Amino acid sequence: MSDTVTEPAPSSAAQRQSDRRTEILDAAERCFARSGFHRASMQDICGEASMSPGNLYRYFPSKEALIAGICERNRAEAVASFAMVDEAPNFFEGLAGLARHHLVDRTDAEVGLCAEIMAESRRHPEIAKLYQTIEGDIKERIAAMLRNGAKRGEIRSDVDFDAAAAVLMVLGDGMSWRRSVDPQFNAESALPLILQMIHCLLAKQDNKTGNCAGTSEKAAS
Repeated sequence: MSDTVTEPAPSSAAQRQSDRRTEILDAAERCFARSGFHRASMQDICGEASMSPGNLYRYFPSKEALIAGICERNRAEAVASFAMVDEAPNFFEGLAGLARHHLVDRTDAEVGLCAEIMAESRRHPEIAKLYQTIEGDIKERIAAMLRNGAKRGEIRSDVDFDAAAAVLMVLGDGMSWRRSVDPQFNAESALPLILQMIHCLLAKQDNKTGNCAGTSEKAAS
């Protein structure tokens, strides 16, 4: 007789509720990206989600609640994406994959929505509080990623990891903001240059030349 304990499957009602929340957040993202937070109405979101207002309000009572839900979902996705670095053959290849995922592969709508969230955090205290909490969490995780890379001997160990994490976030925010406001900006072309800058910030120095050792060309390709 087997002693294996089988975890109960989530109830169909709970799964339907989770799926419906996802559908609503997807619809809200499309509306916000298309019209902005202030011009997109709850009625617009109801129409996009094919849902009555009364039903939608059972899940999200306000636009602020929708923004919070989108932020939390983005945080979960960002945290999961850090696994790329640990699973890659080396730190810089993993970082290149992570950068491509967030800075190049995301759609224009996703990038525009991030810009909307950043702007809204300047106006709404509750959104600002949530945004700063998420940013702090991401920064800590990036710093931990850098420390792990240093422990494995793949990057310098004499770097201020917290400061370096902040610099990486500045570069990422700058790339995303440029994509959202400049139709001519080519993130694909800019990414190798960004990766070379990061490589020279983090790579161990060559003992003979004093320059950053190795090259990030493979990671950038």
